[in-house]
Formats: sequence, structure tokens, C-alpha cells
Amino acid sequence: MEPAGSAAASRSPARKRVRAQKKRRPSPRTGDPGDGGEAARRARHLGMLAGKPVVERCLEELVFGGSQDAEEEERLRGPGKQRDDVVTGNLLKEDSSDSEVENEAKDNFPPSKKPAWVDNEDEAEEIIDMTHRYRKDMMKSDAEKKLTKEKVQKRLQEQFQRAMGGVPFWAQKDQQKARKSANDDDSDEDDELLRKTGNFVSPSETLPRGILQMKNCLDANNERPSDAKLRTVQFHPSAQVVMTAGLDQSISLFQVDGKTNPKIQSIHLESFPVYKAHFSADGEQVIATGTRSKLFYVYDMMSGNIIPVNQIRGMQEKFIRKFEVSPDGSFLLLTGTSGYLHLLTMKTKELIGSMKINGKAVASAFSPDSSKIYTNSNEGEVFVWDVKSRRCLNRFTDEGCLRGTCLAVSKNGQYVACGSCSGVVNVYTHDVCLRETNPKPVKAIMNLVTAATSLTFNPTTEILAVASSAADDAVRLVHIPSLTVFSNFPVFRRKLIYLAQSMDFSPRSGFFSIGNNNGKALLYRLKHYSDF
Repeated sequence: MEPAGSAAASRSPARKRVRAQKKRRPSPRTGDPGDGGEAARRARHLGMLAGKPVVERCLEELVFGGSQDAEEEERLRGPGKQRDDVVTGNLLKEDSSDSEVENEAKDNFPPSKKPAWVDNEDEAEEIIDMTHRYRKDMMKSDAEKKLTKEKVQKRLQEQFQRAMGGVPFWAQKDQQKARKSANDDDSDEDDELLRKTGNFVSPSETLPRGILQMKNCLDANNERPSDAKLRTVQFHPSAQVVMTAGLDQSISLFQVDGKTNPKIQSIHLESFPVYKAHFSADGEQVIATGTRSKLFYVYDMMSGNIIPVNQIRGMQEKFIRKFEVSPDGSFLLLTGTSGYLHLLTMKTKELIGSMKINGKAVASAFSPDSSKIYTNSNEGEVFVWDVKSRRCLNRFTDEGCLRGTCLAVSKNGQYVACGSCSGVVNVYTHDVCLRETNPKPVKAIMNLVTAATSLTFNPTTEILAVASSAADDAVRLVHIPSLTVFSNFPVFRRKLIYLAQSMDFSPRSGFFSIGNNNGKALLYRLKHYSDF
């Protein structure tokens, strides 16, 4: 039996602990009556979470949201953990590895959105009948009678791009637009720099193949269209002017801006349907020949005088229609009958000498340095002449040609193009034309099915325009570096050009014009070239 003193001493510390706990309890006046229940609910929630994996707890927090902030959770986990330990006798042990896994789980499991529903018909591959009359034009062969929806959509995009001359700005992706706008800003800065420093040398860019970026402008002769067939359209060699001439007995000059193209002047030649008109090399005169006349006119634009040339001493021709002006402005070459070629001085219009070929001369052209003359005959042979000695340097056969129709020499003297009655245009290099009698063409252009009647190189020798006056819209533009045809010209199944009679490029290839049988000079802006 314990002494009374010891019992009293043991009860005294117990009473002190009870009083201390009563003092630590919150006062009912300041505390919330529901705090005890809320604390118990949170303790039960933490107890349930303690038995779950860390990843599952993170997912629940991401989906349902956290029940409290970090500070409150730490405060709540302490007492709750002690109470659970008292009841269950277990402790929640978490180490640093658990916190790392929890952080990785939060990073690797972001909230994702799922589709509201899945339509099985969208996933099924839809087959479209291509034999319908609205879709027949998109078939490339008879085997494509049925195509998938994706292929039809791609065909429609290709057809739209061919018609528009490329992808329009509004149809480009945001990244492409941003990249293009950034390039435009850079080019603006470069232009500003060029203006300040006086450097006018622009970087050289080659013309891309495939699709030619171009825009259809107002007709060059919109203010005065011809009433008859337009035989000639030509750009002035130095001014921003285009000339038209035709069977309506008139020659007209227009200023080229692509928007209004105002008329500058028109002259009328009485009873003289113009077969061909051409600027002189300096651009101060216009030479015009008629359809059935042995005289030709010289129009002096500086003085405004129209000078008829009736008779040339030493030349016996019933009529003169075809002629060529040398690039250096020294010579005028007249094509006569029975294979005769007459060389005149440009200044006095006097005869220097004559040359003759076998057969009939159908087309001629000077070399860029005016030292040679190329002549195509109706027998399929091409003659190369020396201008000074008027001696034949070489004669070669145009491969596969039965009857020659036209001829053109590139501005840099690298290529010679020969057209035939079958529509085939052979492109030769200049060297083989001088050495060989049966040269092989570097390319045979077979895109025309009727006789080729017009050939024109652009000033940079990047484009060759070929045309036939025997079929509507029979015009093709050839990319010379790759010797391929641009696919977007003329516009597919849109009859706009009709019968092409004459073609020409502006001095810096910024514009391209076609004169047709309806008396219109169609005008196109070639966007690759920045200048006129």
C-alpha cells in the first residue's frame, strides 16, 4: 500500500495536465462550432489519401481540385496524423523519392480534352465517282474513274492554283504569311538602304519552273481596240510604250501602266492594211509594210512625218511584207520572193546586197551582235549568213521538219528556236548551228498541234513564247533553264486569247503582250520581274 503522500503527489501532475489542456482549447466565443467537424472530415480525407499511390492522388487533385493550400495541409496533416497513429498504430512514411515522383506526375499528366463523340462515317474512306460531268475534267486517265475524297480535294487545289497562277495570299498558312511578311520587311529595308547609299545593283534571282506568277491586266489597246486582225504588237525599246498595228490601216501607241494604258497617238495609213510594223533600234522610227504592196512607210516619231519608200534601186520585188531590223540599228533585212534576202542600210534605205537560199524564205532573224543572219526555209533547212561578206557560213537541217514556218534567236545568242508546220519547235544551241549539218536539238517542244507561227524569247532568255495562229489559245510559255512548259498558262478551259497573231516581251520582261485576231492586245504582268 502506497503512502498517502505519494498518491497525492501522483494526482497533482495529472490535474496540472488537465488544466493545461483546458486552457489550450479554443474559446466557444471566438471559434467556429463547425471547426471540429471540418477538421475531422479533413483528417478522414487525408487518411484515405494515405493509402493511395502518389500518381492517383495527383490525378484526383488535377481533376477535382485541391481541398486546401499547402500551408493548411501541413497544419492539418500534423494532428490528423497523430490521431490516426493513436488509433491504428501506423505512421505515414514519405521520403524524398515520393516527392520527386509526385512532381513528375504533375508534369507528365496535363489535362487533356477528348472529343464529344466519334462519327464512324468520318473515319470511313469515302469514294467519289469521277465520271460525273462536273468532275470529268479532273481525271488524268481512264483508270481514275473512282478516287478518294482526299485525292479529289488535292485535284481541286491544283486546278485552283493553275487558274490563279499560284497560291493566293489569303490561302497561305499563318507561318508562310509571317515568313513572307518578314521577307517583305527585309526587302523594304534593303530598298531604303539602296536609296540612301546609291547602290542600284539588285540581287539576281532565277525564274522558277512550273508555275509562272502573272496577272491579267487591262488590254494594252483598251482605249482604241482594232476593228480587224491585229498583226503586230511590240514594246518600245526604251520607253514604257507599246505599239499595235493591224489590218485596220492604223498604227497606235499606248503608255503601259497596267491599269488604264492611255493612248498616246494613232496614225492612219490610207488604203494600206499593215502586215508588220517594227520600231527602229533607237526607238525613233516605225517601219511598216503592207499586205500586197511593194512600198513601205517610215514614221518618224520625232518630227511626226510619214515617209513612203516607193522604189529601192537594184531590187525587183512585186511586194514586200516580211522584214527584220538589226539590233545595232545599222541594217534592214527585207524578205523577197523566190528565196531572196535584201540587205539595206537603215539610215538611207539603200540596197547593200542580196542573198539567196534554196526554196522560199519563211522567217529570218539577226544574231544579237548583228553579225549573222539566220533564215528558215519552207524546205526545213536553216541557213546561217555572215552580214559583212554576205556569205553562207553553214546550212543545217531542222530535225523532223517538213516545212519551216518561223524562227527566233535568243537575246544572249545562246539558243536558236525553229518552228515547223507540224507544231514542233526545236531548240538548238548556237554552237551546233554553226558547226553541224544535222544537229540534235536540246529540246523538241511538242505542245502545239497546229503549225507554229510565232516565236519570241524574253530579254533574259528565261522564257520562250511559242504560238500558233491556227487554233484558239494555242500559246505556250517555255521555261528555258529547265526546258519545260509553264502549267498555268494559258488558263485551263478558259477561252481568252483566241488566235494569237503576234507576241512580245517588254524590255525588262515585266510585261507580256499578245495581239489576237479580235483586234485586242492582251497584256499580262509577270510578277517575277520587278521592272518594265
